[in-house]
Amino acid sequence: MDNSLGKNCTVLHESCTTALSRSDFAPRIDLSFLDPPFNQDKAYNAWDDNLPPEEYWGWMREICGKLYTLTSEGGAIYFMQREKNTEFVLQCLRDAGWTFQNLIIWKKKTSAVPGTKRFGKHYQIIAFATKGKTPRVFHRLRIDPPLPADYKHARENGMFVTDVWDDIRELTSGYFAGDEALRDTEGNRLHKQQAPIQLLLRIILSSTNPGDVVLDPFAGSGTTLVVAEQLERKSIGIELDSHNITLIQNRLTEWRKSDDVSRFFKDYACTPDLEAIWGEHGQSRKFASPDEPTAKQMAFLESNQ
Repeated sequence: MDNSLGKNCTVLHESCTTALSRSDFAPRIDLSFLDPPFNQDKAYNAWDDNLPPEEYWGWMREICGKLYTLTSEGGAIYFMQREKNTEFVLQCLRDAGWTFQNLIIWKKKTSAVPGTKRFGKHYQIIAFATKGKTPRVFHRLRIDPPLPADYKHARENGMFVTDVWDDIRELTSGYFAGDEALRDTEGNRLHKQQAPIQLLLRIILSSTNPGDVVLDPFAGSGTTLVVAEQLERKSIGIELDSHNITLIQNRLTEWRKSDDVSRFFKDYACTPDLEAIWGEHGQSRKFASPDEPTAKQMAFLESNQ
């Protein structure tokens, strides 16, 4: 099912395995963000999250192979997973033909998950790989986070983004999820695995130019599409759950202030040619008030009560 939301964004309501197998799926993909169910026996409306491991990783290998075929030469993939599955992620990418570039450590800003037999878990991994040895696009972004306590002098022009991302907060439960988390009228989260827009902003800015095509085969709440649209990238989202499809459509047709990526422009101000990378009209979109649900959001919330 094709739900086009304008010339730059298309949402497909179906299985990504089916969609990616079609001969007319897309002319090319320049960047894929792969954030699948982690096979942790989570409660999904339209998916069994407790597959036998060999079946699950066979499926992941198949998806990585389909994405490789569809990707432009030098195009990128960012594959996010649990830290304990790093070896399986890298094997899937290698078997599919991808060239490994970086293992990004996304360090959580909340407390580590404690363990009784090992050190507490405090990060997720994001494997960055490309089709071919040389990335088609790679912008060396510069940021200027607060100086560590033992630094003597302030930076003159920020610092390059490294493979450790410890400045992006995950959307945890409770207070830290803030206004960005999608909620019903009673404050309950509408999507428990919602990715923060700052994470997709960094990925899309790093590996694409305006006009490039971004794919999210597990679109979830639509964060990838929301960010891509603001940065003037074309985007395709695939999502199996009809509940999530409605979330995405509402989010892309009535914009929330909390989804506005322009407030993070200053974080990358030390990056040369930032305006060209960001997109000419990337800071001119009108957003709804963060304090009041939009009309479509209210209709959706009421229908689910």
